[in-house]
Amino acid sequence: LEYIKAALPGTDIPDLKLAMALLFKLHQLNREFKDGRQDNANGKWYARAIHIGEIKLKDLAKEVAYSTTATEADCLAVITGLVEVMKTKLAESYVVRLDGLGTFRAVIKSDGATDLKEFTVSDNIKGVNVNFQAERKQDPVTGAYTKPLLNGVRMAETPKNDVGIEKA
Repeated sequence: LEYIKAALPGTDIPDLKLAMALLFKLHQLNREFKDGRQDNANGKWYARAIHIGEIKLKDLAKEVAYSTTATEADCLAVITGLVEVMKTKLAESYVVRLDGLGTFRAVIKSDGATDLKEFTVSDNIKGVNVNFQAERKQDPVTGAYTKPLLNGVRMAETPKNDVGIEKA
């Protein structure tokens, strides 16, 4: 709750309802393409997730220790080791799947070469990123997919902050 109060100054949060939910704010789309076309979705309202802070590795270790029989130091060591092994395995071209969480894979960003003989790593490969895809499971009856990582997530709109901003 204190994270939310600090992240949303000037708002009154009466209970833990918001602290246990994915927060969002509403945003009205109004964009124009470079060629002057208007987006068909202009004027429609969309939800945008609000992030109120960042949980670091040490914080995760503390929370895992609190909910298990392991010590904080043990949890920190295991999570740190997991990160190092994941880096190595991704660099060795493995896909890393963490059951209940999802899949991590290395992807390459490159520029195309007009001829195969012209392609060089130094000229054409521009970078490496990691893609993450949350695990999904298919219901055998309905065929619908769900993402266990997000099952049961509650949504809550952020409290309105009606403080006006004067333009000069």
